[in-house]
This record gives sequence, structure tokens and C-alpha cells, in this order.
Amino acid sequence: GYRYDASDNNRFAALGNALVVLSDTKLQILGRDGQEVWSTAVRMTSPALSVGGGRAVAYDVGGTELYVVDEDGQVLALTAQENYPFLSARLNGDGWLAVTKEQEGYKASVTVYNGRMEEVFAFNASQRFVVDACVTDDNTMLAAVTLGQENSVFVSNVVLYRLDQEEPAADYDITDGLVLAIGQQDGRLVTVSDTCLTYADQDGEIRATYSYGGGYLREYDLSGDGFSALLLNRYKSGSVGRLVTVDTEGQEIASLDVNQEILSLSAAGSYLAVLYMDSVVIYTDELEPYATLEGTDYARSVLMRQDGSALLLASDSAHLFLP
Repeated sequence: GYRYDASDNNRFAALGNALVVLSDTKLQILGRDGQEVWSTAVRMTSPALSVGGGRAVAYDVGGTELYVVDEDGQVLALTAQENYPFLSARLNGDGWLAVTKEQEGYKASVTVYNGRMEEVFAFNASQRFVVDACVTDDNTMLAAVTLGQENSVFVSNVVLYRLDQEEPAADYDITDGLVLAIGQQDGRLVTVSDTCLTYADQDGEIRATYSYGGGYLREYDLSGDGFSALLLNRYKSGSVGRLVTVDTEGQEIASLDVNQEILSLSAAGSYLAVLYMDSVVIYTDELEPYATLEGTDYARSVLMRQDGSALLLASDSAHLFLP
């Protein structure tokens, strides 16, 4: 197991056999034996943590600190000016980093770093606010999520840039809902909005859409191999709803009705881990139960790993579940 300081602000990421823990005061890497490999003091108001390419990026949303780490320690550290803070940071499957931040005289700016953490591309947005961005998994393009208004209604738009060109190569609108996150699966860009999933090619052509059908999005995870996982509630509050997995054609793979509280879900490889109030169930992408562990009322969240194991995260410790 792994032990760490208890904090309501803790964020977690699994890197191989290591566990990355980020709070508002500390970023640390715990190794296979649970011992601390590396750590640094931080001061963050809204800590955020995401992974890609065997790395994790830790940053303060609306703050000035950003770190990229791997299993051995720090790979990159960036500091923003206080008046122009970081907005988002994402790593692609090859460890390339896209950093979105506020910029003087512009709506926002995006900077791309390659696998060696060298700056290779940057642009400043003057027309629309940029809220998120990611590098495609082939390391050739940047997809930036912008936010604007049309007829007094907020509209999300995805703008695509080739990393060897300054001008946009393509763009497409997300007309139904505001984009919450962007990622990539099987060569297709995937955006999560409050009403649907949208799948598009790198030339800006929308290929598929999956509508929530009036359901309320409660949780999601785009980290599965070729599938997205959704928790859709029937009502704005309560625990009556359904788990859904969706493929990159926008087709529903499987659906499972749920009527008990779900604390956390996490996808990796071909598996989806779902933490209920007193148990964790690992499902396949077809929502067939693969393994179940009872008596997990101590856990607050779960992290699925590629090999089919899962980390159960309590307030001050994490334990590995090996089916």
C-alpha cells in the first residue's frame, strides 16, 4: 500500500507501479514499495492532475505553478505570472504537453512541448477564449477548445493547428452543449460536453455524436482503450441512472442501470472500475463484471490500471486490488 497526508484536496494518478499524489501543499511520487521517491512543496488553490505517455502533469487551475513528473521525479517545472495564470494542461499518449494560460492582450495562449519538454509551438488567441487544448497522439496537430457567443448563446468550437504552421488547419463546432474535456481515442478527437460526446477526425470532420438522451452527466472517463465511460443520472440529484460505455463510432457498447450511489469511476485498458458505497466492481468495456471486492467503505475513489488491477484510495492511504 501507499501512505500520504490526508487532505480533501488530494488528487491521484497512477504511473506504472508509482502513485502520484497532489494536494494544495505538496506534490509527491510514491514508489512500488510505498516509499517516497520525490516530492516538492507547492501552494495551490485548485490542484489538478492528469496523465499521458507515462507522465503526469500537476498544476493549479487559475494559479502559477505547473510540474511534469514521471516515476523517477520532476521532468519540467513552469511558473506563470500571477496576472496570467494557467487554465489547463494536458499530456497526450506520447508525453507531449499542451499548456493553456491567460496572456496579456489576448483571450489566452497555448504552448506545446515535445517529449523532451522543448517548446515546439505556440499561439495567442485574439478572437475567442481558449479553455483547453491537447496534442494529437501522432504529435502533428494541436486541438484547442474555444468558447464564444452566437446569438447570445455560448458556443464551443475546436480549432486544429498543424504544429509546423501558424494558421489554423481546420475547425468544427460543438453546437449542442459546452465542452468540458477533450481527448483522443483510436485517432479520433473526443469531446465531452454536458449533453453529448462528439467524435471528429483530425481534418475537422465530425464523424459521430452520442447524445445523453436527456440524462444528466455526472461522471466520465475517456481513458479506456477505444471506449468512453459515462455515468448518466436520470434526475439532477439522486443515484438513479445508468453506466454507459461508448465506442469511437459513437455507438453504445453497453448500458447498465444503477440505483445505488457511485463514488468514483475510472477506466484504463479494457476495464472500468466503479466504486460503490461498500464495494468496488471492475467491469469489462461491455459492462460484464470481471472482479468484485466487498467491504470497501473506507475508500473515497478508485484508480483503474492497465493490467486489470485497481487502486482503492482512502483519506490517507491507497491499497492495491489484484483480481
